Amino acid sequence: MIQAKTIHSIMSTGGTTGMAGPGDKKEVDIYRDTLLRYLGYANEVGESFRALVPVSVVWGSYVVATAYCTADAVDKGKKMAKNPKVDPSEKTKKVMQAVVDTFVWQGLASVAIPGFTINRICALSLFLLRKTTNLPLPIRKWTTTAIGLSAIPVIIHPIDRSVDYLLDSTLRKWLDIQYDHGK
Repeated sequence: MIQAKTIHSIMSTGGTTGMAGPGDKKEVDIYRDTLLRYLGYANEVGESFRALVPVSVVWGSYVVATAYCTADAVDKGKKMAKNPKVDPSEKTKKVMQAVVDTFVWQGLASVAIPGFTINRICALSLFLLRKTTNLPLPIRKWTTTAIGLSAIPVIIHPIDRSVDYLLDSTLRKWLDIQYDHGK
């Protein structure tokens, strides 16, 4: 059975599965350890601004977030392919597992579920502001945008953990992947 450390930890630690020693340098994963990570949240920002911008801007934010997810999945596949610890007879399978696991996780945890969640939070807040206040429409729209933006950091970790649980219960079992989630 392939361990998720093989998929995730090895790729982000330059081939080691344990903790980095005092003289070891951990390889920086540009998709997870740098500001590039925030591109995965582009669609949540787009959804937050939906009341203020043309729909094409919102869809453009989904393009950015999906491109980020795709690039991360391709990167994890390339790292797995270059990993000298992977048995050559298993390389294709493990590359596929890394790409599929990363893309599905990112697609759910970074794009689909948070995008839907922010969309519904904003729609509900705009509806409630219309029904319960006499605020002018521009103020209601900006308030809705502020609510959506402020909800993003609140929803991220619960969604991430839920997607981990979902994938551990389904896809990772089907693909024969175990993942320890940093425990």
